[in-house]
Amino acid sequence: MDQTHSHPVKVYIYDISKGMARQLSYAMLGKQLDGIWHTAIVIHGTEYFFGGQGISSCSPGGTILGEPDSIVDLGSTEVSSEIFLEYLVALGESTYRGDKYNLFEHNCNTFSNEVAQFLTGKKIPSYVTDLPSEVLSTPFGQALRPILDSMAVNPGGSSINRQQ
Repeated sequence: MDQTHSHPVKVYIYDISKGMARQLSYAMLGKQLDGIWHTAIVIHGTEYFFGGQGISSCSPGGTILGEPDSIVDLGSTEVSSEIFLEYLVALGESTYRGDKYNLFEHNCNTFSNEVAQFLTGKKIPSYVTDLPSEVLSTPFGQALRPILDSMAVNPGGSSINRQQ
């Protein structure tokens, strides 16, 4: 592989509860959660994520969430920035429009997982993607679902469709 065309791919993982999930989850859900995870893919010097506004981007660590709680190296890709942006625009016009966002079933982590597989063939950590089913498997999670279904996470950034 020609290293001059290889681009590192990372997943940035944020705990949007800022530690509250770790402190309160057992009392509320009957199971320990280490965080409420928001993820983003970082490639070509830019952080990309999905929220209630659709696909957005910013400088790495540049959302209102601040610096990530952890960074996972997913390896590298030979996908150029041009091809990647075309891919993201296509996703943003179909599967990942803002109106398709659902906190439990079609969220930032779904997006990060799909993009990670496109770029590297690897998935993001399962403790992130398994979180919605863990919460919904509890009586309290089921009781909160109608409220949480109407929520969307918007960590800021610029819509990728405006970058065209």
